[in-house]
Amino acid sequence: MPPVCENPLRSLTAANVVVVAGKGGVGKTTVTAVIARAAARSGNRVLVIELDGKPALDKLLPDHDGEELAVVHLSAPDALEEYLNDHGFRRIAKRLNRTGVIDMVGTAAPGIDDVVVLGKVKHYEKSTEYDLIVVDGPAAGHAVTFLMSATGLADAVRGGPVRSQADDVLELLAEPERCMTVLVTLPETTPVNETIETAYALEDDVGIRLGPVVVNGVDQGTELPKVGEVETALQAADLGDAVTDMLRDAAAFRRSRRSMERKAIDRLAVGLPLDQVQIRALPVAGLDADDIDALADELLVKSGS
Repeated sequence: MPPVCENPLRSLTAANVVVVAGKGGVGKTTVTAVIARAAARSGNRVLVIELDGKPALDKLLPDHDGEELAVVHLSAPDALEEYLNDHGFRRIAKRLNRTGVIDMVGTAAPGIDDVVVLGKVKHYEKSTEYDLIVVDGPAAGHAVTFLMSATGLADAVRGGPVRSQADDVLELLAEPERCMTVLVTLPETTPVNETIETAYALEDDVGIRLGPVVVNGVDQGTELPKVGEVETALQAADLGDAVTDMLRDAAAFRRSRRSMERKAIDRLAVGLPLDQVQIRALPVAGLDADDIDALADELLVKSGS
């Protein structure tokens, strides 16, 4: 049995900054939205930071009366432009960004773009304007290099504002009450493998605190009838051979899918001894704000809120 998280919301929001990371396609943005909405509904002032990419969280997290939840978008070029503004280069920063030179700066100084983004996250955290900051972080493959960027710059630069920025970011990442990572996976073999590898890399190379693992898209529907019960019901219904075969195949697929999910979840528990938070699969092609609200409410119920 996987470790049970008695109060999942409290465990998922146990640091000031929560960086949500996971392999592409596992529902990282969905989990970010669910955590943020549930935290806001429990009375917290929440800031969601969406990194480079489509602004999906604006649609998933519309304003609700009585909830303090804001969404901001951070890109490396914009963060670097702001950094240059703050350090006396205001007159040329916009021109550099507009002409693409800022992107070249990031290439010439590897890690500086990630560090200035993390520096902006640190700025929001230090402002104490929010109780919780949830970052829709990079895909698992980039999560380690993203979070290690400050270490690389601190090793390469001896002093100056860049070194100070890197040191401040390292301080944030190293303090477990200030920052942690929540990894998201699906109950499938490949995402579970990558989650386990990423978790150990983050722990060994970055030293950041790991929160519970979120297993997204779990089939938590009603208990499936046994094979014999399915056959009895199909024979009694007398739906014709074609429909009967289709329903029999659907039941077999659902049973096989659940078995595969249980094995993946159990293997995750063995390979990664962290608490697990499961989010159920919804029978829709794409989630909308109402779906996020429903999942957030379920998370609150599991947490006794």
